Amino acid sequence: MKYFEGIGRRKTSTARVRIYSGKSTSTVNEKPFDKYFTTKNPNDLMKPLAITGLEGKYYFSATVNGGGATGQLEAIQLGIGRALVKMDPSLKSELRKAGFMTRDPRMVERKKYNQRKARKKPQFSKR
Repeated sequence: MKYFEGIGRRKTSTARVRIYSGKSTSTVNEKPFDKYFTTKNPNDLMKPLAITGLEGKYYFSATVNGGGATGQLEAIQLGIGRALVKMDPSLKSELRKAGFMTRDPRMVERKKYNQRKARKKPQFSKR
């Protein structure tokens, strides 16, 4: 079966997404996507397909690891966007306007020594 593959990353999550033509259930880690993302809105995953008008014509299979629900969901969205562009380069401008082509570079800041967290410092005593 022919597919198009895209890799998406967000925070510490990495997703490998494959897009297939046809009608079937989209899966994340071999589970239906709405069963995998119960706390987040699972319909956010279909936004790249909805924007391009391909929602009923294609389905995806994603393997995702690392991070939490938000990072995984957004990594899959980026992977879907990249796979769609591999399939049809004319969709790139549409997806870029909607924000599904740019990797979000924000990461957790590291904890520094002599501090409680990344920026929180111990209480200062003047005397």
